[in-house]
Amino acid sequence: MMAPAGLCGGMRRMRRMRLMRLLHVLIVFPSILLALKISPLIEKISDHKDFKKLLRTRNNVLVLYSKSAQAAERPLKLLSDVAQDVRGRATVSWIDCGDSESRKLCKKMKVDPSAKTDGVELLHYKDGTFHTAYNRPATYKSMVAFLKDPEGAPLWEENPDAKDIVHIDSEKDFRKLLKKEDRPLLVMFYAPWCGVCKRLMPAYQQAASDLKGSYVLAGMNVFPPEFERLKEEFSVKGYPTVLYFEKGKYKFNFEKYGATAKDIADWLKNPEAPAPEQPEVPWSEQDSAVHHLTDADFDQFVQDHPSVLVMFYAPWCGHCKKMKPDYEKAAEVLREESGSGALAAVDATVHRSLAERFHVSGFPTLKYFADGEEKYTVPHLRSEQKILEFMHSPEAPPPPEPAWEEKPSSVLHLLGDDFRETLKKKKHALVMFYAPWCPHCKNSIPDFMTAADEFKEDRKIGVAAVDCTKEKNQDLCKQEGVEGFPTYIYYNYGKSTEKYNGERSESGFVSFIRSLREKDHMKLGKKEEL
Repeated sequence: MMAPAGLCGGMRRMRRMRLMRLLHVLIVFPSILLALKISPLIEKISDHKDFKKLLRTRNNVLVLYSKSAQAAERPLKLLSDVAQDVRGRATVSWIDCGDSESRKLCKKMKVDPSAKTDGVELLHYKDGTFHTAYNRPATYKSMVAFLKDPEGAPLWEENPDAKDIVHIDSEKDFRKLLKKEDRPLLVMFYAPWCGVCKRLMPAYQQAASDLKGSYVLAGMNVFPPEFERLKEEFSVKGYPTVLYFEKGKYKFNFEKYGATAKDIADWLKNPEAPAPEQPEVPWSEQDSAVHHLTDADFDQFVQDHPSVLVMFYAPWCGHCKKMKPDYEKAAEVLREESGSGALAAVDATVHRSLAERFHVSGFPTLKYFADGEEKYTVPHLRSEQKILEFMHSPEAPPPPEPAWEEKPSSVLHLLGDDFRETLKKKKHALVMFYAPWCPHCKNSIPDFMTAADEFKEDRKIGVAAVDCTKEKNQDLCKQEGVEGFPTYIYYNYGKSTEKYNGERSESGFVSFIRSLREKDHMKLGKKEEL
């Protein structure tokens, strides 16, 4: 039995209407198609309980909030690649605030991506709570670097002042640049933590802008282990190492690490190989009024001279070199005087038995001998005037000031073997790496101690110090990237997160630590909202 023609026409119209509705859904709501394109590694969340579970089970989560599926399309393509690279280390999630089911979740989280010009907002959650808004460049490299180290420093190429630097990511890109570039090329091999590199970077990037078009200045982080072969090829022994190339061929190194932009520009206009270092004439072979003693003649000399001041030194010691001119001038004066004594010196790296015999543990060490016997150790003598005053009237020096760790204080003084275990118990710790002889360290110690007293009742806060001259701490200080004194590093449960570069004052230290506690309270508030 055939259906009436009118009925068949009505059925065809109904099919067409259904098809039109389906097409309308696909055009207006592209999320159905979009869901097929995004990586399965991106977790789409719409329920509040699911989101709480996500934050509870993952400790490193980047969440894309979007006002609609359409607004999320472009960032999701990028995040799909990012999610693949950080798989196992971080989680990428998406919440579509335009979807009726997810709208309540966005309101609960107090996030409104529609207020943003691009309709999206990226927020990061760490250890179950809100950490920070992602405000670094929306690039694959920056996002991956952020998720691998959410509290790490931004990449050099993220600095807008470094836009004219050619940033090299791989050995392949490095070889490619050498092959294609005909202009003179300067390449800085650096490490992100290197202090000397950071100090050179502003001048280097300014020079890149000033010389743009005529010269090429490039930068490459070669600290990761995959660049060991490259570092061996170009004899990279430290950071920064700056190499000069002409038509892809290595010529020589640029070694003015304290250079200004003008210094770099002037050098590139007339590049020259570094002058070979002239071997330094040993102090004992120089013409001087100072008597240089050895294992063989030491005892006889101090017996023959009733009043002798002896400097035990090391040729590489900077403080010894600084003191040497005053010591020599004082020796000249005493030589002209009658009966005022003599000045002598011992290279403790050559005559080690003498250094061990007189318990020399640092340089320079000054010891006074009277009638062949050791009388005093006199660490306060550093200038010509002080030396002459002492030799004219030798007296016992004032008692030495107690070492910092011997003074009553709330500062934790750590040694290499207990360093990590102690800091693991502290949520926030500010550590000062220092040397007892360092004048900048001495100036900031009182402020650091006062700051420690401010937080002595808070068990989650640690204010600590490490003496890098102690044998047990030397490897630790190298491992932590300490290149000068004082160096301040912030630790979170024993993990180094950033160097403190704020004011070296009580208020600076206290403000920094308080800002960490305020972040804790903000995260706690966010967690309670969840």
